[in-house]
Amino acid sequence: MLIEFSVTNFLSFCETQTLSMVASGEYRELWDNTFSPDLPRLPRLLKSTVVYGPNASGKSNLIRAALFMWDFVLNSAKGQEGDPIDVKPFLLNSKNGQMPSTFEMIFVEGETRYQYGFSVSRDRVWQEWLLAYPKGRAQRWFERHYDPVQGREEWSLHKKFLPGNREVWRDATRSNALFLSTAIQLNSAPLKPVFDWFDKRLRVFRPHSEISREFSANLCKESEGRHKVLKFLNQADLDIEGISLETRRVGEMILDDIPMELRAALVKEMAGQEVTEIRFERSTADTGKPVWLPWDAESRGTQKLFALAWPWLNILGQGRILFMDEMDTSLHHNLVKFLFQMMHDPKINKNNAQLVSTTHDTALLDNSLFRRDQFWLVGRSPDRCSDLYPVSDYNLERDEPFQRRYLEGHYGGLPSIRRFESW
Repeated sequence: MLIEFSVTNFLSFCETQTLSMVASGEYRELWDNTFSPDLPRLPRLLKSTVVYGPNASGKSNLIRAALFMWDFVLNSAKGQEGDPIDVKPFLLNSKNGQMPSTFEMIFVEGETRYQYGFSVSRDRVWQEWLLAYPKGRAQRWFERHYDPVQGREEWSLHKKFLPGNREVWRDATRSNALFLSTAIQLNSAPLKPVFDWFDKRLRVFRPHSEISREFSANLCKESEGRHKVLKFLNQADLDIEGISLETRRVGEMILDDIPMELRAALVKEMAGQEVTEIRFERSTADTGKPVWLPWDAESRGTQKLFALAWPWLNILGQGRILFMDEMDTSLHHNLVKFLFQMMHDPKINKNNAQLVSTTHDTALLDNSLFRRDQFWLVGRSPDRCSDLYPVSDYNLERDEPFQRRYLEGHYGGLPSIRRFESW
């Protein structure tokens, strides 16, 4: 379960910005949009949040920040000493470009709340820390800090909470790698729940990248999986009666659309690789006879919804946390609404999956679908930094027309468009 995510000095975020999944105690509407972590001293949490803002405001950078943290936790120990860290600080002032970027997540795994974070620059890790709160009481498990004056790292490893070869784990940690990632490679049992949360619970879709259809296609290879995908698609009123999969080697494929001079080289390069061709069964309107339509004949929305089927069902079934950029792209408003309704339905979302998504779909600003504390905005400050803030910061009435008031500029987070003058 995700409680908070904070980022400082990364891409368009210069000051610390925090996204909170804590449900406001002031609101009682749409109770099913929240859930209880069933842990001491923890309030109810939101199942989803939607983030609005103009183009170039930094919405996608929130997803990129989560992606960087997720990837660095999973992979930092796999590199070599001296490898540069692919972190991008805020560059629109001279001060921030010389400072490290900071990331922190507060989350629940098992029956314990954890607070884990780190600060990194391109050449090293400057800080890293982990606090645990079993039964609501704080325990500082470890902390490292680089002292540039002394040119060395200072460590605090609590022997009670980190039994085992903690000095070995520390000595094996490179300056450009995380202690958490390194200790896991050396079989640290106490830290495994923390690492597993990033590895098995958290999922981040890379902004502006296509969702691969192969995962949903693989699910359809078994009859039970195909049934689940068909049910998912037809609940969204796509009227698909069957799914056909045919795996073919690249050399066997028709390459009519590829120039002749490139075909031989392409076939040689991809020799032995396989591609799954997907077709959907529909029926003719007059005779009811089945017709199999190829993938390219389907709409962009149908293709995206099929590609979303496996990750969506998987995230709901496993209780995972998903960060996703512009989930409304190529999807009708009613389909986006359908996906959120699945997320909010306790009969479907039995394991308290959570979703953080950016969007431009202002029709979602509907009092019947979201609580007031589920709306977040990203705006640009005068110093060109991205500011992230909840709409609930405003004094909102329960029946307030969010969509109209947002479009009128009452909450900010809108593009400032000037009239185009003639050349």
